[in-house]
Amino acid sequence: MKTIIRNASIVNEGKIIVADILIVNDRIEKIGKSINLTDTVSRKEISAEGLYLLPGVIDDQVHFREPGLTHKGNIYTESKAAIAGGITSFMDMPNTLPNALTQELLEEKYAIASKTSFANYSFFMGINQHNLEEALKTDNENVCGITDDGLYFNNDEGILANYPQFLESLFSRTNSLVALHSEDDSIIKKNTIHYRNIYGENIPPEIHPKIRSEEACLKATKRILEIAKKHKNRLHLFHISTLAEANLFDNRIPIRDKRITAEACVHHLWFSAKDYQKLGNHIKWNPAIKTLEDKNGLLAALLENRLDIIATDHAPHTIEEKIGTYFKSLSGGPLVQHALPAMLELVHQGKISLEKIVEKMSHHVAEIYRIKDRGYIREGYYADLVLVDLNNEWLVTPENILYKCVWSPFENNYFKSKIMKTFVNGSLVYDNGFVNESKNGKRLKFEKQR
Repeated sequence: MKTIIRNASIVNEGKIIVADILIVNDRIEKIGKSINLTDTVSRKEISAEGLYLLPGVIDDQVHFREPGLTHKGNIYTESKAAIAGGITSFMDMPNTLPNALTQELLEEKYAIASKTSFANYSFFMGINQHNLEEALKTDNENVCGITDDGLYFNNDEGILANYPQFLESLFSRTNSLVALHSEDDSIIKKNTIHYRNIYGENIPPEIHPKIRSEEACLKATKRILEIAKKHKNRLHLFHISTLAEANLFDNRIPIRDKRITAEACVHHLWFSAKDYQKLGNHIKWNPAIKTLEDKNGLLAALLENRLDIIATDHAPHTIEEKIGTYFKSLSGGPLVQHALPAMLELVHQGKISLEKIVEKMSHHVAEIYRIKDRGYIREGYYADLVLVDLNNEWLVTPENILYKCVWSPFENNYFKSKIMKTFVNGSLVYDNGFVNESKNGKRLKFEKQR
């Protein structure tokens, strides 16, 4: 099957050019000013006049909830929302039920995705202090990395950032990319006791960033960085939420050569502490959304290449799980359908360029994870592509939300930019509201050396 996209404004590798793209089966065969075919093979032609063609977004941090938590979401529903948002590949966390802490459980998730995911997929191997030997078996060419995100050692202890001796063992032995959540549990517990004594069970949502504070994030991040630098391991830090942390990262090293990388998430770039008054626990995330200075500082750090990529940390809960008192409301929220439109809104506001959005949501993700043949619009690469209309305003409503949980922190927001078409492996899987359910994504492949 051949497809030609005509007269697209292609945003790729720091430039915008108007050209045609020829897709043959699942890959880009040719990029040129005017592609003319002389053969008689049937083809589909798509006019992209006035539209921008971007490489598909690669989201390195989602919680699609399958298996075990599928009342919140599943790979089918959340990958459908992802392609509607221009995300063509995702990497899913291991905090499903059961947790993906064995190679067998990990492969069960891949098997589900092979039958139900509209987007390309990879799944992190979970790591805790009890399964080090199992995690070390992870195949770098077929698995994106190992992580502790969302996992717990037992009922009352937290993430690896709080176990420096275990991190020493892990970093001294693994050759996989290690991706970590970075907050200090002792500080969070102390702050929780303090504010519980003041407010009881009814802690206001705006206290969340004081409980999961800058101090808690900064102390844990410094601890992790010290150990990782000693071992020269391949470390990626998820969802950096403070300017103080962002300033710890080096911007003098080319992305391909960095041993330590970090990301900002959409919610930390869009919301700030002032939004708790209106949205309450709907914007309760871990780590917490913090000050306006932090929000603006994270964007500046992205522009300065201290932070390397933009992710979603898509973590759906039912609306019932988000309401109620502070301790009953769960942290996290759905984002994949609205992440790219939200970031494109920052383009309209003059805060970031279209080229930089593509770099941070596609190019750099491919480089950090060493993903094979994706993340760029290049001849020979997979045709993971998104056509965007930058001047097609729409309103986020329950009727057009595709998440299984059927709510969004962006509800009642207008976005100026609209995702018109999404291609995954050369197939048009999303077309202005219509989803082609006959096509599934592919398992992402990676270079062995990270």
